[in-house]
Amino acid sequence: MLRLTELKLPLDHPEDALRPAIVQRLGIADSELLAFSVFKRSYDARKKFGDMPFIYTLDCEVKDEAALLACLSDDKHVGPAPDITYKPVGKAETPLDERPIVVGFGPCGIFAALILAQAGLRPIVLERGKEVRQRTKDTWGLWRKNVLDPTSNVQFGEGGAGTFSDGKLYSQIKDPYHHGRKVLQEFVKAGAPDEILYVSKPHIGTFRLTGVVATMREEIKALGGEVRFQQRVSDLLIEDGQLTGVVLENGEQLLSRHVVLALGHSSRDTFRMLHARGVFLEAKPFSVGFRIEHPQSLIDRARLGKYAGHPKLGAADYKLVHHASNGRSVYSFCMCPGGTVVAATSEPERVVTNGMSQYSRNERNANAGIVVGITPEQDYPGGPLAGVELQERLESHAYVLGGRNYEAPGQLVGDFIKGTPSTALGEVQPSYKPGVKLGDLAPSLPDFAIEAIREALPAFGKQIKGFDLADAVLTGIETRTSSPVRITRGDDLQSLNLKGLYPAGEGAGYAGGILSAGVDGIRVAEAVAKDMLGLNR
Repeated sequence: MLRLTELKLPLDHPEDALRPAIVQRLGIADSELLAFSVFKRSYDARKKFGDMPFIYTLDCEVKDEAALLACLSDDKHVGPAPDITYKPVGKAETPLDERPIVVGFGPCGIFAALILAQAGLRPIVLERGKEVRQRTKDTWGLWRKNVLDPTSNVQFGEGGAGTFSDGKLYSQIKDPYHHGRKVLQEFVKAGAPDEILYVSKPHIGTFRLTGVVATMREEIKALGGEVRFQQRVSDLLIEDGQLTGVVLENGEQLLSRHVVLALGHSSRDTFRMLHARGVFLEAKPFSVGFRIEHPQSLIDRARLGKYAGHPKLGAADYKLVHHASNGRSVYSFCMCPGGTVVAATSEPERVVTNGMSQYSRNERNANAGIVVGITPEQDYPGGPLAGVELQERLESHAYVLGGRNYEAPGQLVGDFIKGTPSTALGEVQPSYKPGVKLGDLAPSLPDFAIEAIREALPAFGKQIKGFDLADAVLTGIETRTSSPVRITRGDDLQSLNLKGLYPAGEGAGYAGGILSAGVDGIRVAEAVAKDMLGLNR
């Protein structure tokens, strides 16, 4: 196969236009092009007032590839296609006595379990929450009835926090072994749309993702794995620095010398248990802020110009950053086009926000986190759990500001910039359920964060016209941007001081989002498989 990059076609090109464009670009006869596939399709939003073409990267099978590559050796946009096929590390010939344990069934845990199952190692998955469809009902209980289930919510349950998000599947991680491609291919195999393999910013959407996750669970089980729901790990079994198993909340002990810890960023009770058991942890940076909502049409016009509303482009997104004069960085986080702001708490009497979109991205508002980076050295000195404690204090105060009923505190952007409490909504209707209580958001975050965000919003308005719209709505608070803890691991991907414990994914501080969490799950599962199969010896 050869790879052809930077092939440009108009947005409205017919489906059959690619083949003749490839033939012309390569300078070959049509009969010499045996097959082709789209590896990537993107567009350049900077051309919003001129011609905005689709830009393709294509993998092509041609007759006499060597001769054609020699002929086009000076063309930097034509070359051999890299080998991106997934290569398993090995497979058990017969079932082993020991079975690896995977704690957590979010994106990281799902892919760790899948890889272990594909290697014939019959993993046991322990998920503290419920299966995805029951979990969805419980989550709606908070959004519609103000009733929180601490064991089944946006954070806990099959699919992890990523299930109730935009289903974004893009990342900027280094991925030399193309594990990200494996993640996408497995999602497609489980029912995700084929386009996630080639669009520049793929997403699945919440409701589609629930079906994909359930299908992947059945695949793991078909390969000999076991998935147990409502099974919270309450303790570890340790002998002379070697993990030998886990203890469940009901007292049951499961023995294994290989445990993947794919917790997610909100397993605060487990972080505390690990700390009490002497597992090496350290506080890590994260970010705090608000969710901001604008009319999606405003973002579309600002980002896509005359192409706003084009059916092949869909709802526009954005990515913003501002370095404030007080030394803080303010940036947009987890932008959800055509989505909603959701209640994301997992603990009683606390308020947390997040963003979510369906596959269609056709809700009236765009939303994103507008957050400020904070660090343990500067903002929460102390032990490894100091960041957790800061999150808890902020979320508890947000609960009070929202009226103590899981409504969230909110403020219009214009009032926030002026420092005036809001008393009535304007053009933008907030989407957060159970509801938004207007007032003053200044008491909800540290002064330096409020100061930095107040400075950033007008600056963002210069980058995206209307971003500082006076009627845009800020909803508080966003605190769970990433894990406040790192369960530090060594080059062998095991805990620094507990052999057999493999910290993984977002909760361990090694991922941020569905794709990177899935990739980390694959990496850790490969390390476990190599050790169990004796490939490290």
